[in-house]
Amino acid sequence: MYKKTATEKILSFGTVASILFLWFIVSELGLIDQNLVPTPRAVFAAFVEIMENGYKNFTLVEHLGESMKRLVIAFFLSCVTAVPLGIASGYNSKIRAVFEPVIEFYRPLPPLAYYTLLVLWMGIENDSKISLLYLACFAPAYISCLSAVVKIKEDYINSALTVGASKTQIITHVIFPACLPDIFTGLRTSLGVAYTTLVSAEMVAANSGIGWMVLDASRYLRSDIIFLGIIIMGITGFFLDKAIQLAEHKIVPWKGKE
Repeated sequence: MYKKTATEKILSFGTVASILFLWFIVSELGLIDQNLVPTPRAVFAAFVEIMENGYKNFTLVEHLGESMKRLVIAFFLSCVTAVPLGIASGYNSKIRAVFEPVIEFYRPLPPLAYYTLLVLWMGIENDSKISLLYLACFAPAYISCLSAVVKIKEDYINSALTVGASKTQIITHVIFPACLPDIFTGLRTSLGVAYTTLVSAEMVAANSGIGWMVLDASRYLRSDIIFLGIIIMGITGFFLDKAIQLAEHKIVPWKGKE
């Protein structure tokens, strides 16, 4: 995992501080209508209000918990299916020929284009939302694993065959470790795509979740709650990504040290 230098940390902190300062100045001086850009104080007041009284029968923790439950379940399911299938497809062209047309067909489709079908088939509860997030997660992870296997040098595989390694041993001891850096990159991409899709899913046929809260607040011009929801989504997305980076650092300590 890449570690920032002290100078880079200062620059990153300065960027965030500058954005917050600009937001404070612009909103507090009334340079922009506060119905469009609320003040930081208004956003904090909305945070306190929702923490104390909740929003539409759900507390802020419950809204966030519902979103995270949908996201984590879908992300986990995509990990345990897309990674092995992507590796198998990269190793065996026949397996790739079977699955690639389907994945390449649905991958470019906007999630909401087929979400209506999922709602018709599975209802408006979590099943349809988790299925949508799963499909959104699956394609980036699969393609990342597939491309990682394809670019492995054949010398590595031939060397393993020379010493008598079986196909299973080649996959587990040669291909899988070599693909790990790209696998984690794919998982990070999948998580980002899934979080974006999560908001879209909660904006259709839902009554809880951070995405739904933001959409519902927009109907009443509650820009303070909209900003609060966006900030929460950004922070949680940041920490989820950092969690994957931390796992990558522990599992793939050799990355970047070749």
